[in-house]
Amino acid sequence: MFDKLTEIENKYRDTEASLASAEVIADPVRLKEAMKELKRLAPVVEKFREYKEWKNRLAEAEELLSESDPEIKKLAQEELSESKDALRRCEEELTGLLLSKDPNDDKNVIIEIRGGAGGEEAALFAGSLYRMYSMYAAAHKYKTEIISSNPTELGGFKEISFSVEGEGAYSRFKYESGVHRVQRVPETEAQGRIHTSTVTVAVLTEAEDIEIEINPADLQIETCKSSGAGGQHINKTESAIRIIHKPSGLVVECQEERSQLQNREKAMKLLRARLYDIERTKRDSAIASERKSQVGTGDRSERIRTYNFPQGRVTDHRIGLTLYSIDSIMDGGLDGLIDALSAAETAERLKGSNG
Repeated sequence: MFDKLTEIENKYRDTEASLASAEVIADPVRLKEAMKELKRLAPVVEKFREYKEWKNRLAEAEELLSESDPEIKKLAQEELSESKDALRRCEEELTGLLLSKDPNDDKNVIIEIRGGAGGEEAALFAGSLYRMYSMYAAAHKYKTEIISSNPTELGGFKEISFSVEGEGAYSRFKYESGVHRVQRVPETEAQGRIHTSTVTVAVLTEAEDIEIEINPADLQIETCKSSGAGGQHINKTESAIRIIHKPSGLVVECQEERSQLQNREKAMKLLRARLYDIERTKRDSAIASERKSQVGTGDRSERIRTYNFPQGRVTDHRIGLTLYSIDSIMDGGLDGLIDALSAAETAERLKGSNG
């Protein structure tokens, strides 16, 4: 582990030195990449330097133990004990930092929410989840923007796709992929019976042009008039965009903007994210077959969470965590769930590395 840490510290120094290079300063792309790399490496380097500082203090305390003065020996003993505790803590934190860093953690995300079993109630809960994620994003100073949506007349969504931009967006939202189950009395239920419905959430990392290359010849682009809830046309111009990626069969649509160009840009962003997700899934499949993790797999067929409104509870089935704070959670208070899932994933990976 310490060879790896030394290697990271050397890389940090080299990157830091490159910021003084005239070539890097003159190239905005290289400058941005260097700054991003420094930010990524900084937490590990800072903790490693703290570790080395405690290591030096431990060595100094051991030397002072040979002193004849009892007062100095007592102080040295206290310093020795404190240094050992600090070193243990630093080692644990360093191991976690080395293991838990997902290369996609700092990326922006695109979240797709689709109503599943349950008809109109599923669409209404899809709207509730969109509201929950929007409130969570706002509380954490993330920027959200709707890419495409298919609203229903009662205020729900058959499906909605939106982007979340900000530092560490993927690291917080990545645990949300999967099937979300709701148990409640629907607004459409006259006799007060509890219904069970499902909504599927997919969290995609936003892909850059350099990560996914799309051949324009592989695209079939269609335009049409935008439509609102119930299918009625909401403007007279053909501003809505539908893009078909012929090799994969993927279809993306966007009609949120009045400008055809803006809709096309948003649709392409969504298409890149979906194609990148397909490639990443293929790449990760070998790892997944070797280590079946229950946390953060992103398997969209897996039931990950149940929201039981009559009992006021939310249960995450991957880690067996139940919280009796459904109102707070639906208002964006997701940190308790996300922090627990993140800790469980880190513990799982630590166990795997020791096994």
